[in-house]
Amino acid sequence: MALDGAFVRFLTGELKNDLSGARVSQIHQPNRDELILAVRTLNGNKKLLISARANSPRVNFTSNSPENPASPPMLCMLLRKKLCGAKVSDVRQPDLERIIFLDFDAVSELGDRIKLTLAVEIMGKYSNVIFIDENGVIIDALKRVDPTMTTQRLVLPGMKYELPPPQNKLNMLTEDPGDIVKAIANLPKPEKLGKAILNTVQGVSPIVCREIEYLITSGEDVYTDELNSQYMKRLDYYITKLTNAVRECSGAPYCVSEPKGKPKDISFMGITQYGSAMKLIREESFSSLLDNFYLERDRAERMKAKGQDLLKLLTNASDRISRKINTQTEELKQCADREHLRICGDLLQANLYRIEKGSPFVDLENFYDENMSEIRIKLDPSKSPSQNAQKYYKDYRKAKTAEHVLTEQLRLAKLELEYIDNVFDSLSRAETERELAEIRSELVQTGYIKASKGKSKEQKPLPPLKFTSADGFEILVGRNNRQNDTLTLKTANNNDIWFHTKNIPGSHTILVTNGKEPSDEAIVQAAKIAAYHSRARDGSQVPVDYTQIRNVSKPQGAKPGMVIFVKNKTLYVRPSIDFGDE
Repeated sequence: MALDGAFVRFLTGELKNDLSGARVSQIHQPNRDELILAVRTLNGNKKLLISARANSPRVNFTSNSPENPASPPMLCMLLRKKLCGAKVSDVRQPDLERIIFLDFDAVSELGDRIKLTLAVEIMGKYSNVIFIDENGVIIDALKRVDPTMTTQRLVLPGMKYELPPPQNKLNMLTEDPGDIVKAIANLPKPEKLGKAILNTVQGVSPIVCREIEYLITSGEDVYTDELNSQYMKRLDYYITKLTNAVRECSGAPYCVSEPKGKPKDISFMGITQYGSAMKLIREESFSSLLDNFYLERDRAERMKAKGQDLLKLLTNASDRISRKINTQTEELKQCADREHLRICGDLLQANLYRIEKGSPFVDLENFYDENMSEIRIKLDPSKSPSQNAQKYYKDYRKAKTAEHVLTEQLRLAKLELEYIDNVFDSLSRAETERELAEIRSELVQTGYIKASKGKSKEQKPLPPLKFTSADGFEILVGRNNRQNDTLTLKTANNNDIWFHTKNIPGSHTILVTNGKEPSDEAIVQAAKIAAYHSRARDGSQVPVDYTQIRNVSKPQGAKPGMVIFVKNKTLYVRPSIDFGDE
């Protein structure tokens, strides 16, 4: 990920322009790592996301703000008290450090005008947002750093704010490009050119260094001790070009994506090193680039954090059921030898007169075998021949009963594991806290979570997801197993079409026909939507079963979302919810 010092410089310039004269109207803290500042700008109301997440730290305008908790955290309340109504006076960056200072003109409790600052440190797992007063003293921070965590740089209320220790690299804003080129070429130890640039120049990420290396060497591996005059000229040209772009803030927001559209990396310059293996997309702004790039990753991270208890519960349940299935399968294998027990009993019963009491075994002709081969039967010397025969019959009946019981228990255990897999799938696709709450309520209903003693306020169920086919047919998708039941068994009409991925956890999907004959196009699009809302979302050819609702039923006692169906057909489709290009 290329949110380097140079990228931050371009982002800072953009934010400074957009936030000029903006006023803070609201502040929210959706979770421990993020802040949302609602601001009134000259171009309308906007939401500024400030994130200190380890894998997605940044500052950008967003149109996808997360849900807020029921009660605001203490830091959020402090920021509301100090910054609501404050005016953004400046947005600045020290040199090419990955730090953005947001300065505010605010009013103190005594009515005096004061300067307050939010320092956003974009440094991977060390990222932080620090609230500083006009004297440079820390008021508070998203992540406090005390002596038990480090002795180098403490971040605690009342302490003086200090910049992180600088890197031992050359600053493109102050150094001459020629000096930078000489430093790269004259490293004490020969290094691959891209790595040499990375270790010498401040504020550039690996993808930028690899791109410069690619432009200079056309993809060849060249080390610093192999730089001839031709390479040196090209190195000087591209380092000078990079330096001028950073000084003049003349970069542009680019996203590098996989052919299927999944974002892979971002940069402030065009990236050509991947050739046709990747797509290069230019975004409207650096803010929109960051917002789009991190949208899916952040959603997954937020839901993972908020649904951690559910994930742990489901994982434990899945492991327990899997162990149970393995144990019962082994026990069932042992029952497969029950016929041998019956044969031994029959042979003993037919040859009682030939068996001496106290013998440890007996060899008898097996009249069940066409060749009348002998079979050695173990005996209990303390029992009579008749008692030994009855013991074999008893063991046979016990094994037969065990097989019947184990077969049924295995069937139920596999159904339970299938149900847990479906809940896993619903949890992985949950996008809001209400969806998590409905999954939690479902697990209470099915006995996996103990119901709380106090009466909790029952929220109105969320509606199903709605889509429309290209030719106007409505398509409904269940968000979780209970909603799947409601959608399939109560909402849908007998003539509507039901879709579900074949042998893959996923949502029930309904093509609403309203008594009309659905087009082939609508059926294919509904199948694609069903595949998209399943565990096979990233697949290419996903099998989707479909049939009329009249052919779908729920077995008595089955868990939520579990149904059986007949008279179905199967389509193989690529998961999608976007039919704009079709």
